[in-house]
Amino acid sequence: MIIPNQTSAPVRAAGPPSKHQLALMIWLAVFPTLTVLNLALGDWLSTLGPVVRTFVLATIAVPIVIYGLMPQLHRLRGRLLARVAVDRASAAHGTF
Repeated sequence: MIIPNQTSAPVRAAGPPSKHQLALMIWLAVFPTLTVLNLALGDWLSTLGPVVRTFVLATIAVPIVIYGLMPQLHRLRGRLLARVAVDRASAAHGTF
């Protein structure tokens, strides 16, 4: 897929993330989600055993991360990579 831009050189859409990029994206989604859930549900969760507490957190956090945050992070990554590609193409052609 080619993304149109202001320069004459086409910019290709970003491919899948590397395993390192994906690990960072997952961390950026999981850590804040678990932090917010622990702060919001901490009193209630403290009454539960560790296995049940983990089950409850995972049951709530996984859909939030997979369906809510990861698609947004993938789109953000694509926009950032497209912007970098346009900047590089502009610099290569001497246009800014």
